[in-house]
Amino acid sequence: MPLTDPDRLFPVEARSRDLARALYQGVAPLPIISPHGHCDPRWFAENARFPDPAQLFVVPDHYVFRMLVSQGVPMADLGVPRVDGGPVETDPRTIWRRFAAHFHLFRGTPSAMWLDHSFEHLFDIDTVLSADTADDIYDRIEARLAQDDYRPRALFDRFGIEALATTEGALDDLRWHAAIRDSGWSGRVITTYRPDAVVDPEFEGFAENVAALGALTGEETNSWAGYLAAHRNRRAVFKAHGATATDHGHPTAQTEDMPAAQAEALLHKALAGDCTAVEADAFRGQMLTEMARMSLDDGLVMQIHPGARRNHNADVLARHGRDKGFDVPGRTDYVGSLKPLLDAVGMEPALKIILFTLDETAYGRELAPMAGAYPALRLGPPWWFFDSYEGIKRFRTATTETCGFYNTAGFNDDTRAFCSIPARHDVARRSDCAYLAELVMTGRLREADAHEVAHDLSYRLAKNAYNL
Repeated sequence: MPLTDPDRLFPVEARSRDLARALYQGVAPLPIISPHGHCDPRWFAENARFPDPAQLFVVPDHYVFRMLVSQGVPMADLGVPRVDGGPVETDPRTIWRRFAAHFHLFRGTPSAMWLDHSFEHLFDIDTVLSADTADDIYDRIEARLAQDDYRPRALFDRFGIEALATTEGALDDLRWHAAIRDSGWSGRVITTYRPDAVVDPEFEGFAENVAALGALTGEETNSWAGYLAAHRNRRAVFKAHGATATDHGHPTAQTEDMPAAQAEALLHKALAGDCTAVEADAFRGQMLTEMARMSLDDGLVMQIHPGARRNHNADVLARHGRDKGFDVPGRTDYVGSLKPLLDAVGMEPALKIILFTLDETAYGRELAPMAGAYPALRLGPPWWFFDSYEGIKRFRTATTETCGFYNTAGFNDDTRAFCSIPARHDVARRSDCAYLAELVMTGRLREADAHEVAHDLSYRLAKNAYNL
């Protein structure tokens, strides 16, 4: 029996289902544009085989291990590295067996659909993962991983990826992107400029990070002019390594547009470690406006990912570090918070600012009306906790009537789990086709237009939004 239903996510009513299926068949073969994610560029630079099934599916994927942790399985038992280098489980088969024994926890979740899609369509597995089938499935995946056509570059081509963007910090030396460029391989893997560590006064080691930014660029980063020049320098280096976008993961969407002297005084406080929480947010907000202005100059698309209350569990942060599944959505204001930035650059048609949210209540109330008015704004797809059939449906329902389809940015998978990329894009394409079928069946969209919109949502919008 197949693990995935060929009509999954399509409407139940027969005529709507037939139309959704027809729409999907028109977009299923399209190339994948993956403009934002966290895959490791080293995979494609070295093109070494993936180590084992556990390292491919479990250890790097917080979507997976956080579910097991929620049921009392320690991260260390799943091989998640410790900050201090302390002991964790290193036997991949043991990790896999623990994962398999808890696979039932994913029933009804997007992760189950992504994993089953990968197992079936990539590894030809047709049995459900469980404690009883763990070893057999492990051995079958391991045998495939030993083959050359399961190395990263071969899978990149097999997945039909036209472009894939990774995300690197401002201090990254980009060695792996340089290696990819110099290797002669034709796959397009590009970087994205993520400056959080050098724009957030509350980021650990902020002052040291800013000093390192100065050393890297030859700029005096303890002055406001030199600090901004250092960012321009690094953005140019990233752009030379293929970057078409920047990314900003701030706690809030707060922006500022203060005079240079005030900004410089705030920089000095931040470097001295004397900022209050309010001042830290103001500094981050000033930098969003500065980055938007820089984007007008260098053409890099600006992504803003606010609203994550990051590293909620202090013990997990201390033991295992950042990005280990304990980031939690929070309420986020956009109308008031973004006004300084939008007053400065919001009417610039050459600027592209892609807004994301973890606060779904903001879609209809704030984000869609803003994206439906300001030329600079686009809405990013449902992100993180809402990258799912229900999340995509809620997004389309809340935003389409107000800002249409063409003020949105298509789909991105935002993943560290390489094998989930085609699965996630498949879910997005099926979900959008189901929504479009509903519009056609209720007389809100012509069928011919629905086919064109399906193509745009699956491919053209992301390619255009990210200048790819």
